[in-house]
Amino acid sequence: MTEQKRTGLDWEDVRVFIALARHGSMSAAARALGINHVTVSRRIAALEESLGERLVERRPDGYVLTPAGTRALGPANGMESWAELLSRGGGDGGPGGLVRVNAPPTLSQAFLVERVAALVVEEQGLDIDVATDVRSVSLERRETDIALRLARPQDGDLIAKQLVTMDFGFFGSEACCRRIAEGGEPIFVGFDEVNAYLPEAVWLSRTFPRSRIAVRSSNQVSQSAAARTGAGIALLPFYVGSADPKLRRCMLEVEPPSREVWMVMRRQDRKDITIRRVADYLEDLFYRERHIFMSGHSSLPIDRAKP
Repeated sequence: MTEQKRTGLDWEDVRVFIALARHGSMSAAARALGINHVTVSRRIAALEESLGERLVERRPDGYVLTPAGTRALGPANGMESWAELLSRGGGDGGPGGLVRVNAPPTLSQAFLVERVAALVVEEQGLDIDVATDVRSVSLERRETDIALRLARPQDGDLIAKQLVTMDFGFFGSEACCRRIAEGGEPIFVGFDEVNAYLPEAVWLSRTFPRSRIAVRSSNQVSQSAAARTGAGIALLPFYVGSADPKLRRCMLEVEPPSREVWMVMRRQDRKDITIRRVADYLEDLFYRERHIFMSGHSSLPIDRAKP
């Protein structure tokens, strides 16, 4: 290959390259950075010229890294880490800047967002982005800084810590639970077809294969709302079901399995004062409020179905 003329690296070119590698398309990278796709294309071309190698190639389903692009991504991520580190830190040396936290939708909406917001009040220089979508995010590609997951991760050079064990129970309206306690067949509120792969949905369909699911929705916050109306009983985490004064616990003959909540972060971020502050806060938060995730925590009346 003829040696190409190289120019100095421009951090903005590198930043655009990282976004394209992370999102896989010009348009998605442009949206993430708040620029247009023409600028993304121009920045990628400039970086390739600087390095003298082709970094990405276009496929029918988006852009993928070439071998040279794969080699370049590690150092590029390192540059991003240093840039974020330089931008963090309050004027008094305290934590500052943006930390991204990704968690399952129900955990985010019903527990996390309000409590994490209290940390921002305490730490004036700190901003927190709590993502509540269901898409799989990668810490290694720096799509988030801290991830809360409902299973122990097996991938990458990550630090994982179990925060709490999350118990589940059946919850419904008083009338609905009374009907089941008197011998009626349970009718359920459950997950929609898109989320039928989730462990709770799979367990419910296998345990009650012939039972009717009258209402289906994408998350347990909306399922609790449907259960409130008496449409059926919902399989909910205790921190969701017990917090709703219009629901009561309904005991069936089977006990739902529990799940574990894990906090995951990149190993190299353990010395980042800002990410470490948020991680420590989350660990302490789940420890202090662990009782609301447990099946023994319920002030609600319980109806037991007759055997």
